[in-house]
Amino acid sequence: MCPTGTSQSLWPARNISDLRSAFEVLDTDHDGKISREDLKTSYADADDEVIATMMTVADSNKDGYVEYDEFEKVLRSDYSGSGSGSVMADVFKSMDRDGDGKVGYGDLTSYLSSAGFEVNDDEIKAMLGLGGVDGGADGVTFDEFLKILSV
Repeated sequence: MCPTGTSQSLWPARNISDLRSAFEVLDTDHDGKISREDLKTSYADADDEVIATMMTVADSNKDGYVEYDEFEKVLRSDYSGSGSGSVMADVFKSMDRDGDGKVGYGDLTSYLSSAGFEVNDDEIKAMLGLGGVDGGADGVTFDEFLKILSV
C-alpha cells in the first residue's frame, strides 16, 4: 500500500530501495513478512515488551505479521511531514528524556538501556555523530534524527 502521491515525492528514490533492504534484513526467515520471531532475532537484546510495541505500531491489520506495505506505511508517514502524530516523532519524544528538543548522549544512553540494548560510550557517540552540524556533540534534533535513520 502506497501513501499519497505527495508522500512519494518527499521520499527520495534511493530511500525507497533502502526501505526494502531494511525490510528484508528484518525478515530473517525470508517469508515476505516480519513476525515477532523475526524481530526477536534482529533485536536479541530487546525484551518482549519492546517487541510487542513494535508489532502493535506496525501491524495495522492485526494479523500478527508486518507485511511490506505496513512497514512502508509506518516509516513513510514519518518522512511525509505528517507532524507530531507520527510514530517516529513519538519515539523521538520518548528518547528526549530531558525535553530540550534534542536527543543527547544521556538521553540516548538512558533510552537504549531501558529498551534492553547494551551499548558502549563509543557506540553512543558514533550514533550521535551521524547527525547534527557539529557531529551530534550537543544532541540531535528531530530532523537530524530522521536523517540518521535514513542513512
